[in-house]
Formats: sequence, structure tokens, C-alpha cells
Amino acid sequence: MADIARVGVVGAGLMGSGIAEVHAKAGLDVVVAEVSRTALDAGRARIEKSLQRGVKSGKLAAEDAEATLGRVRFTTELAEFADRDLVIEAIVEQEQAKVELFRALDQLVERVDAVFASNTSSIPIMKLGMATGRPQQVVGIHFFNPVPVLPLVELVPSLRTGEDTVRRAEEHATGTLGKTVIHSPDRAGFIVNYLLVPYLLSAIRMIEAGFAEAEDIDRGMELGTAHPMGPLRLTDLIGLDTVKAIADSMFAEFKEPLYAPPPLLLRMVDAGLLGKKSGRGFYSYG
Repeated sequence: MADIARVGVVGAGLMGSGIAEVHAKAGLDVVVAEVSRTALDAGRARIEKSLQRGVKSGKLAAEDAEATLGRVRFTTELAEFADRDLVIEAIVEQEQAKVELFRALDQLVERVDAVFASNTSSIPIMKLGMATGRPQQVVGIHFFNPVPVLPLVELVPSLRTGEDTVRRAEEHATGTLGKTVIHSPDRAGFIVNYLLVPYLLSAIRMIEAGFAEAEDIDRGMELGTAHPMGPLRLTDLIGLDTVKAIADSMFAEFKEPLYAPPPLLLRMVDAGLLGKKSGRGFYSYG
């Protein structure tokens, strides 16, 4: 969309780097912020690796990959977000950390009608919006991993989000990024995770109870119901810590036992067995 040309992404992890990549591919000026140079270097490497995969598969020309990376600037200073038209938060799934970030961004972003978006999976957009002096400009734009591949975006307005913000966010996601948008109320888990997370937790409870092995559970869902990935491999891909955080938010909101993280999930997170990103979860990764 024409009035969103300069984008800021806070967080260069798996989601943040993917969000930055799709915006840069769309020809936009992108600034990515992280807390340390090490984290920034890791984020840049993720984007480079993703673009290289596109080139090797023939889906992206080498010069386009180079131009895409050239549109991304990396920084540890949030002050560089002053001129951004759209800022997307993609940091750790912790409410207080996100609230503090939105409070800081509200003071730093100078464009009076800038859109503030969160990629949260479960934290109420209302709480993030009320951390700013402009809750009417705060909206949830929830991407899915891997961001450059999956076409879906959940658009989540709060009770205070303005109609113009929703319109601009949707036009940006569909028109500029080419994504498909579904609309969700501002409830923990939104649409996809409201359905997905209880399913993942049920598979973890099956492991915990000794009901079946991980490989058999996953193979059953892949071959018996045509799921592209079984629930335990998917949990490893998402990250066990992220699944726990979403489950915690959903349980806090709905108080339904099926949303409570099982003890096995809690212990694995405590042990640092977070899935693919840590090298081990329900499966081991070289």
C-alpha cells in the first residue's frame, strides 16, 4: 500500500526475520531491531539462508535476492524506528516484555498515524494498545511460520482499534504482501491456535501417559488424516516454549483444563528441550 513504505520489525528470530524478508521482497524499506549485535547477525543469516534457498530452487533470481537483502537495515537502536509507517513487534511471547516495548515505541515513532502491529500468537491486543497513547492504531497482524511460504495472516483488532487501521493493515497484508487475511476477535489464541494448541497438548498428554510413541502419533495423523506434519513434529517446529506460552495465555483467559500445559511440556521447557531451534525436543535434530 502506498502510505506504508517504511517498515520496522522488532525481533530477528524465526518469525521476525521471515516478516522482514517478505516486506523487503515486496520492495519496502525495512529496519530490523534486536537487543544485541549477535542476535542481529543471526537474524541476517536466517534471511540470507532463506533467500539462498529461493535462488537454488529457481523461485528467486540471484539479483532479486541481493536487492531484497539490500532493503533491510539492522540495528540495536529503537530510535531508528522514528520514521516508520508500520512497526511490527515479533519478540518473545511474554506479555510484560511486549507491553514495555509498545510503551517505548509510542514515544519513539514520530508519524502520527503509524500502524503498530503485534505478531503475538495469544496475548490480548487490547493490553498492548493500552500501553500506548494511540490504541486506535494498534492491531494484531499474526503471520505463520515459515512466513515467506505460508500465505495466511490473522488480522486481530482490539475494542479500541480504529476502522482505518484495520483497513490499512488488511490492504497492506493482501495488496502489498499478497497474503490471505482472516479476521479474528481479540481472544487468546485467535482462530488458528484456539483450535491447534489443544490438539498439540493432547498429543503431548498421550506421550506423557505412555499411550503411544511420538513417531506413531505423528505417522497416524500424517497418513490417516492427511496432515502434512504430525502434532509432535509441529510442536518441535513451533518451539515448545512458544507452545507453552500460548497455552498459558489461553488457560489464563478461558480457564479450560484442555488449555493447561501438561507437566511433560513444562519439564521439557525447563530442561531447554525446545524443539528444532535447540536441537532436541520430541525428536533430535543434528
